[in-house]
Amino acid sequence: MGALIAWFSSSRFMLTAGKWAAIALTITLFLLSLRRSGERAGRLAERLENTEKANEIQRRMLEATARRPHNRDELVDRLRDGEF
Repeated sequence: MGALIAWFSSSRFMLTAGKWAAIALTITLFLLSLRRSGERAGRLAERLENTEKANEIQRRMLEATARRPHNRDELVDRLRDGEF
């Protein structure tokens, strides 16, 4: 039995088949790695977009707060002038 295994492992056909199997495995693992990296990059891009939207909304809220009337008299003046 050991001689048979030694013959298969030293056979030119088996060596060629082993090389092609190793190449196919390497390519498959590389493609899976690329897919995983792409998914991760997509999630990071989505997170960045959501963060930018939230920051824009917060900036608008802060600007609106800065323009608000500071007391009742300013509010009344704005309402009379039609600016509010």
